[in-house]
Amino acid sequence: MSTKETVRIAALGDLHYGRTSTPGSLQPLFSQISETADVLTLCGDLTDYGLVEEAKALIKEITASIKIPIVCVLGNHDFESNQQDEIRKVLADAGIITLDGDTIEVHGIGFAGVKGFAGGFGRRALGPWGEEIIKKFVHAAVDEALKLESALARLRTDRLIAVLHYAPIAATVEGEPLDIFPFLGCSRLEDPITRFPVTAVFHGHAHHGQPEGRTRTNVPVFNVSMSLMRETFPTRPFRLIEVGTTLSAAERRSGADRRTPVEVHS
Repeated sequence: MSTKETVRIAALGDLHYGRTSTPGSLQPLFSQISETADVLTLCGDLTDYGLVEEAKALIKEITASIKIPIVCVLGNHDFESNQQDEIRKVLADAGIITLDGDTIEVHGIGFAGVKGFAGGFGRRALGPWGEEIIKKFVHAAVDEALKLESALARLRTDRLIAVLHYAPIAATVEGEPLDIFPFLGCSRLEDPITRFPVTAVFHGHAHHGQPEGRTRTNVPVFNVSMSLMRETFPTRPFRLIEVGTTLSAAERRSGADRRTPVEVHS
């Protein structure tokens, strides 16, 4: 796919499209995205109960309005009915790239994605000690972090976007009940992000969290859960950033770094 000088990336998560969703209800939103962005990232929980019929109905909404590349990860709701493989096929048949430790380059921007997992943050993160079921829980989080690291390592562009469902930092889940913090993400996901020149991170899952935070290495992390985006950007309920892929001669002389994403307010 061709490289553009600047790429506008729209991001949204937690669509929760289900049996009670009104047909056509998302088409105005998707049309707005298609008109303003060069690529769309969807950060999981595309469906409500993880049913193939929900995915097929959502695809009708998407294909009726969106004509730009779409990159996504699945969320925990998409696994609810154990039909995640069939859902991936439905998405693939519609031309949507689902990442699960995989990578794709679009317009010179590299995307690496995993669902992620729970486990908590910082010193309070759950450790692999005690009962076997606890060890399996922690190993699931470790495995997701390793998949993300491997994916980021395979990309050869220096404009990298990490796409997740679960949060990699605590800052973007602030506002949720403290009791459920450990189930909203895991700081193990932050570790691979700090080891590569990641431009930005998108995630969902925390419907009532904060729209933006930073990793310990100052990488911007955006919570793009739909309910939060509707509250934060009422007239444009999705995150939209612009990433430069090339430098002018003047920018090269000045030492400019256009990996830094620019928020688009229009």
